[in-house]
Amino acid sequence: MSGHSKFANIKHKKEKNDAAKGKIFTIIGREIAVAIKEGGADPANNSKLAAVIAKAKANNMPNDTIDRGIKKAAGDGNSVNYETVTYEGYGPSGTAIIVNALTDNRNRTAANVRNAFTKGGGSVGTTGCVSYMFDEKGQIIIDKEECDMDADEIMMLALDAGAEDFNEEEDSYEVLTAPADFDAVYKAVSDAKIPMAQAEVTMIPQNYVELTGEDDIKKINRILDLLDEDDDVQAVYHNWDE
Repeated sequence: MSGHSKFANIKHKKEKNDAAKGKIFTIIGREIAVAIKEGGADPANNSKLAAVIAKAKANNMPNDTIDRGIKKAAGDGNSVNYETVTYEGYGPSGTAIIVNALTDNRNRTAANVRNAFTKGGGSVGTTGCVSYMFDEKGQIIIDKEECDMDADEIMMLALDAGAEDFNEEEDSYEVLTAPADFDAVYKAVSDAKIPMAQAEVTMIPQNYVELTGEDDIKKINRILDLLDEDDDVQAVYHNWDE
C-alpha cells in the first residue's frame, strides 16, 4: 500500500467536512438513531452504535452532543423511520462508486443519486456490480504530526488488540481490522490517548484507478460534489486515486 497516501484524501475530505460540520453532525445523528433502533442504547452491547460513536469522536463531535443524540434517539419512539439503502455504479473511465444513504423516502433518494451519476457522465448499476472490488474493513488513520508514539509501539498495541494490518505512510499510520474487531482495536488506541484523524468501518478499494484526462476528473468531482450535497447520503466510497 505504500505510495498511496490515504491521509491526503482524508485531509481533503476533512476540509470539505469542516465547511459543513452541521451536515456531518446531522449524518452521525441519523446513524446513532438507526443503530439504537436496531440494537439498543448501550454501546457495550451494540457494536454498531459503538462504531458510530467512534466515528463521531474522530469527527470532533463533542461528547455532550453525542450523549444528547443517544438519549433523544432512545426516548423518541415517534422519530422518523430511516432505512439504509446502498447504490452502486460507475464514474468516468470505469471508476467504481458505492453510495450509502439513510432515507425516509427511497424514491427521492434514488432519483437524486441517479441524477448525480448522470450529471457526471456516470451510471447507476445493479446491486453487487462494483462492491466486489472493495473490502469492508475497520480503518483507523493516525496523523504522524499529532502522535508522539513511535511506529513499532503503535503497531504492537494495535496488533495485540486484534488488528489485521498496520501500514506506515509518509504522513500517517493506518490500522486495519476486520469489522467485528474494530471496537476492540479502537478502544485500545483510544485508551492509549493516540489521536485519530479517522476511525470507522469503511469500504477500501482493492485497486485504485488513476484518471489523467481533465474531463474525467471534472466529471467524477461533479458526481462526488452532488452526492456530498445530498442530505440523504451518509457515505461515498470510490476507487479513484485522487
